[in-house]
Amino acid sequence: MSVYVFTGPTISSLDASRVLKAVYLLPAAEGDVYRVTLQRPQAIGIIDGYFQSVPAVRHKEILWAMSRGIHVFGSASMGALRAAELAAFGMEGVGAIFESFRDGMLNDDDEVAIVHGSADAGFRAASEALVDIRQTLRKAERVGVISMKLGTALQRIGKQLFYPDRTYPVILRFASENGSPQAELERFRVWLRKGRVNQKRQDALAMLRLIRRRLVEGLPPKTVTYSFEHTAMWESLCRKYSDVRFDSDAELSRRVANRRTVIPSYWLARKER
Repeated sequence: MSVYVFTGPTISSLDASRVLKAVYLLPAAEGDVYRVTLQRPQAIGIIDGYFQSVPAVRHKEILWAMSRGIHVFGSASMGALRAAELAAFGMEGVGAIFESFRDGMLNDDDEVAIVHGSADAGFRAASEALVDIRQTLRKAERVGVISMKLGTALQRIGKQLFYPDRTYPVILRFASENGSPQAELERFRVWLRKGRVNQKRQDALAMLRLIRRRLVEGLPPKTVTYSFEHTAMWESLCRKYSDVRFDSDAELSRRVANRRTVIPSYWLARKER
């Protein structure tokens, strides 16, 4: 396969494979992009990634991949964060979330953070990403379900909550306790069943479609304008992760999957994360 994609709670590998034929791996952690780069793919896509007790994928890995002629795309979650941080170096971000981070409209990593179940449980989400809450509230205001005043209040409550606690029932309970109009809250609660926005998933799909189109058009090796520096820390990372060799795509997927036990993660949150 010429493309490797790191995903999990944002979009399942099954759904993603209907858009783009690729090798789908668990959310990226430190060393994963480095080891995938050793397979010399045409492109790497990062949607989800781990952090907290598991070191997050490093910027240096992505810079190295691009310096080796590999196109690296990011969207939705950890991918959007890294793409915004490395856009000047050539990482390609896709979607509204990436654009918001790139343009400084969003700054905090917790905007995309969620808790979710294990890979075996299908990465079932146990909280809502703040970026999705924001888009849902804007839509509800636009179609007249809630007022701008209530939308602002709900958004403020969501931001004040620790990301594992960000669920609509919790947000609505706090709003009710704070004196927000009960009828308006109930109208929003009912509307949510069909009206909620999943911006992270939309952005992930947009990235997959872009990679597919670029492959069809012909994707020449990536060129960069920087000189990659082999620092002592970089050499240490290479030694740490170079001992694993992958003989096939299936083996790569198996090794990466078995390397860590997933408890709730973030796109990311991982509480082992």
